[in-house]
Amino acid sequence: MKALKLTKIAAVVLLASTTLTACNNSDDSSSANNSAIEQTASSHKKVQLKAENQPELLTGFENRLNIYKEVTLTADLSHLSTNQKHMLALLIDASKIMDDLFWQQAYSQDKESFLASISDEKVRRFAEQNYGPWDRLDGDKVFLSQAVTKAHGAEFYPADMTKSEFEQSDFSDKKGLYSVVRRDNDGKLMTVAYSEIYHDKMNRAAAILDEASKFADDKEFANYLTMRAQALRTDDYQASDYAWMDMKNNPIDVVIGPIESYEDQLYGYRAAFESYVLIKDLAWSEKLAKYVQYLPELQKGLPVPKKYKAEVPGSDADLNAYDVIYYAGHANAGSKTIAINLPNDEEVQLKKGTRRLQLKNAMRAKFDAIMLPIADTLIVPEQRKNVTFTGFFANTMFHEVAHGLGIKNTLNGQGTVRQALKEHASALEEGKADILGLYMIRQLLEKGAITEGSLEDYYTTFMAGIFRSIRFGASSAHGKANMVRFNYFQEHGAFSRNEQGLYSINVDKMTAAIDSLSKLILTLQGDGDYQGVVKLVKESGVIGEILAADLARLEAANIPVDIVFKQGKQVLGL
Repeated sequence: MKALKLTKIAAVVLLASTTLTACNNSDDSSSANNSAIEQTASSHKKVQLKAENQPELLTGFENRLNIYKEVTLTADLSHLSTNQKHMLALLIDASKIMDDLFWQQAYSQDKESFLASISDEKVRRFAEQNYGPWDRLDGDKVFLSQAVTKAHGAEFYPADMTKSEFEQSDFSDKKGLYSVVRRDNDGKLMTVAYSEIYHDKMNRAAAILDEASKFADDKEFANYLTMRAQALRTDDYQASDYAWMDMKNNPIDVVIGPIESYEDQLYGYRAAFESYVLIKDLAWSEKLAKYVQYLPELQKGLPVPKKYKAEVPGSDADLNAYDVIYYAGHANAGSKTIAINLPNDEEVQLKKGTRRLQLKNAMRAKFDAIMLPIADTLIVPEQRKNVTFTGFFANTMFHEVAHGLGIKNTLNGQGTVRQALKEHASALEEGKADILGLYMIRQLLEKGAITEGSLEDYYTTFMAGIFRSIRFGASSAHGKANMVRFNYFQEHGAFSRNEQGLYSINVDKMTAAIDSLSKLILTLQGDGDYQGVVKLVKESGVIGEILAADLARLEAANIPVDIVFKQGKQVLGL
């Protein structure tokens, strides 16, 4: 998917949803964001300055401190060898460096001094969960005094750079995934490679990966680790992406490096550091393997003119289930990815396909803690039984699979879809994956390839999932995508809301809406229609008063917005 990049999880991505893997206030619309971006890339404004040296929680955020439910990340390691357990410990060590690197990309202030300056333990923990003083699940709103509005370009671009300056400047690696934009001695824009600006940390992480490879029982995985280490040193990730695609039998996996570009909300060009350490669930993975064979056939059947589905999905794609034992960096900031679709590199995707990783233990935690309570609060009683873990798992899984469908390169010479649609590319990709995932489930149910559950189960579970993901905020590609989809479904009668404020699904109208929205999104992508996407997000990417009130009911019921992890070597006994 909505990235080793690998290029979406967690996984490459559209209106998503990597992995995978993502609302809140109606006054935080994308159109307002775009206006602010045009004025300045950073929009740095001091917020509620105080005389005290210590930052304090701003009024109105007291109830936000408990929006995450803590979950302990564990897995059965008894089947692993001593070497493999030692390797896991090393992979966690390398992941911690990715975490530190992401802090540098997200926030200019030193992590340790920033956290140490916050006296209240709960507030400090909330800042740690958000990797800075912004509420990532509430449109990046500033929640601490003495903080500044979050720059749309994070720390990837100079704070004083405007979009017009960037677009009118000519310099190398302008749209690069693995470089930051800075000013030279004359004040002109230039780029500095990640391997140079983050030299010490990246070399340390690479050395740890090299050491970990010595303890890998699987030769292909050992090869991947050494190649990934070299990629960190050179900023050339494609060879390691191919190596990652070629792995089939390794019981341990790690997704590590600069991967997803969601943090760059200015252009969506630059990748953020993250890591997932994973244990493969062999039994579940075997059940999922059969679906990949249907990809070419499903691509041909997409409800869109032939030219928008002429690309052939890679034949080496695979689908597996994992227990995740460590999250770091972007993957751990705000909403947590529950599925990954990688690599993001369009060339690798077309030649090899992608790997889809379903993070089963994290998915189960979200279903039990969030999805079921949402259904009890907002879905009509007679359809609550249709909200199932089977439906949640399948909707998430086929979201990731659907990232491989559709089109990766524009039809009119504008380059890749990601380049043409700029900062809206991730949101549209996540939306595409959600919608085409439902399209795939319907087709596979009709073919008898899926034998569990009914179409009503998958649709109703998906509706409950929209409420879950909308709460991730307007700054999230997944959250933005779900706003668009909710309003589109409402327009087309896919669901209704009764006088008690409870929602019910109309299966036939939902099916028709899925097909028409699929056509709209695929056309926008194939045409590289940036203005068309801006219009769609401006008109449909907003939360109306009724929906806002319904989301408030979820908050009043103390339903968590997302989960946060108790994780690490001590938790795992390593």
